[in-house]
Amino acid sequence: MGAPPLAFSTFSWQGDRLVLLDQRRLPGEEVYLECRTWPEVADAIRTLVVRGAPAIGVAAAFGVALAGLASPARDADALVQDLETATTGLAATRPTAVNLFWALDRMRRFVQSRRTLPPAELRLGLVSEAELILEEDVAANRRLGAHGAELVPVGARILTHCNAGGLATGGYGTALGVVRGAVEAGRRPFVWVDETRPVLQGARLTAWELAREGIPHAVIADVAAASTMARGEVDLVVVGADRIARNGDTANKIGTYGVAVLARHHGIPFYVAAPFSTIDPAIPDGSAIPIEERDPREVQEIGGRRIVPAASPVRNPAFDVTPAALITAIVTERGVFRGPYHFGS
Repeated sequence: MGAPPLAFSTFSWQGDRLVLLDQRRLPGEEVYLECRTWPEVADAIRTLVVRGAPAIGVAAAFGVALAGLASPARDADALVQDLETATTGLAATRPTAVNLFWALDRMRRFVQSRRTLPPAELRLGLVSEAELILEEDVAANRRLGAHGAELVPVGARILTHCNAGGLATGGYGTALGVVRGAVEAGRRPFVWVDETRPVLQGARLTAWELAREGIPHAVIADVAAASTMARGEVDLVVVGADRIARNGDTANKIGTYGVAVLARHHGIPFYVAAPFSTIDPAIPDGSAIPIEERDPREVQEIGGRRIVPAASPVRNPAFDVTPAALITAIVTERGVFRGPYHFGS
């Protein structure tokens, strides 16, 4: 059974600009933001207009392409220098999601292998390479979803944390790719959606995606996950990932580690779904994964209204690390991997 198209578009390339669905405005407004320069793409990544590890990588690739189109360079060396400036700037936006660096490295390799081409031809090639990265991401997520669907019993109740859907990828999704794959396989899943404080990616984004496609679901407060499991209402957990270390330790949205601990206590399978590009074999274990610390205002405020006393300090780590020992399996487009994990060895 073929997969239906998504009811929205996270990315759209319009010849000389990248159009992004502004995820900061969801679910209230479906607004699209045009990026015509690489600094505008970098700002979109930094401010969560576009978010989710695979989607960040795709956006960064188009950012490099925009840098190429904007460069006035008349020779390859000058163009390469302009592209390196853009690549360095895009790499500085968010430190945890390895797909960002994977995509930028791929664009670098593309340039180096073709720097003998005329600058005009190289510019067009950069656009084509970014478009290819987007197409490959969607295809990988569809394969991932098909592999993951095999882990989902008929009528399963799936708990997910944060947003790892079409909004977080080139399209289709990773954790929600597993859900979509299960729907397409006729397995009729139900999804528990953690709200995912402090930015509420679950309540705002995952629920928005599921509602638009008519997939049965309910939003719960993060603190309700334990009691929902204790009542026997969760059959499996599926989450995405921003970086997976060589030993399988996995960084994902803050709160994921706690969900994994709860799942282990209640004997519930805990699956991580991510494209193979999210695996970073250069990182030996989770202790070496850089964890982004974001603006304290994300915790201090909800909807622009302050909820934390001005005198109270705030910490706002965006991610935590789930040890490989708590992960039942890692689902990728290449198949399902079970521990002990030895990626890249």
